[in-house]
Amino acid sequence: MGSLSKDLLSSTLHSLPSSSSSISPSPSPSPSPSFSLSFAFKNSFSYTLTTKNPTPSLYSFSSSNFICKAAEYKFPDPIPEFSDAETDKFRSHLLKKLSKKEDVFGDSVEEVVGICVEIFSTFLHTEYGGPGTLLVIPFIDMADTINERGLPGGPEAARAAVKWATDHVDKDWKEWTGTN
Repeated sequence: MGSLSKDLLSSTLHSLPSSSSSISPSPSPSPSPSFSLSFAFKNSFSYTLTTKNPTPSLYSFSSSNFICKAAEYKFPDPIPEFSDAETDKFRSHLLKKLSKKEDVFGDSVEEVVGICVEIFSTFLHTEYGGPGTLLVIPFIDMADTINERGLPGGPEAARAAVKWATDHVDKDWKEWTGTN
């Protein structure tokens, strides 16, 4: 292994928060070079890499390739027609569900539902792009907004909203787009 490659690998290892590390050429009966790389983290995690024909791409851990590919994935843009249809389904379900809890919501059911629907609709129109993009933030915002306005049942409304959304939105998206 060239001294530049060994120096690069050595400097990389010394910058890691490890308790021990080493690079050593491995004896090889074949004419191709090989080396072994070992290091142990302070929390007793150790990692050893032994390879033949070292190449510069081996100096980065393979998991970084997966991270880069995941970061490069682009979710579809929101579909306004889907967002409108889903918002209507959400409104009717939430109104029906929360109307049954008169002891919690009293005369504020429609106002509470209106807040939840507005937040949910905004999320669907601006951020939801299919399975994997349903976030918890809109539901936290629902509970917070209801509480800030002094209305009853913020946590209950948000819980009913998130329950419906997790049961229906991704499934409805797949039906709408024809994907499995």
